Amino acid sequence: MTTASPRIALITGASRGLGRSAALHLAAQGVQLILTYKDNAAAAHELVAQIAAQGSRAVALRLDVGGSQGFAAFAGQVRRALADTWQRERFDYLVNNAGMGFTAAVAETTEAQFDLLADVHLKGPFFLTQQLLPLIADGGRIVNTSSGLARFSFPGYAAYAMMKGGIEVLTRYLAKELGPRGITVNTIAPGAIETDFGGGTVRDNAQVNAHLRGLTALGRVGLPDDIGGAVAALLSDGNRWITGQRIEVSGGMML
Repeated sequence: MTTASPRIALITGASRGLGRSAALHLAAQGVQLILTYKDNAAAAHELVAQIAAQGSRAVALRLDVGGSQGFAAFAGQVRRALADTWQRERFDYLVNNAGMGFTAAVAETTEAQFDLLADVHLKGPFFLTQQLLPLIADGGRIVNTSSGLARFSFPGYAAYAMMKGGIEVLTRYLAKELGPRGITVNTIAPGAIETDFGGGTVRDNAQVNAHLRGLTALGRVGLPDDIGGAVAALLSDGNRWITGQRIEVSGGMML
């Protein structure tokens, strides 16, 4: 009797926040991991060690999702990691999670700020996915990350939300184009989450936190594990018939 090969997920921006939580939830399900980080190598390798201590396996690779000129070389690193660590040519799940953000009204947003958001949140996932498509197994899955802000509006987030709206459109097109390979593609759209994202305002500003709790059906803002658990659930075997969908994970914000 042969043992099935472990499932392998690649998660961008996994050294902190939502990506880290998703990695831990997936590792608990027996999924093995390729984790990317931009600057915090220590946090990424600490996560690799934590996953190993839990009986799974992970490797960490540096990636700047805002620098598409480096994606071909990164794909080569992924190919080598698959061969060296798992003796495999393909991985199963891609989670486009990495991102950053800031607040600026439309009247105050600079072209440089707009371009940075576009590079990280729109151009990056598009061309990174393009480079990695040959390495994703048929029957695999892709999860992109949007935001509740693509559905509801708060002043100061116009440029960021525009990029996330684009990701939602990309998700539907990828689902259509990759359907013949049996690859499902969906979007997770978090609401307000207590992380260091955007300077940690939701987590650290009590007034903002209280205001957002009041706008949420479940009466609190989200935690990283709320999103990490949702990503892991979407990648579980029972969700193989869901594709091309936007799944908001916000506790019922702005209903």
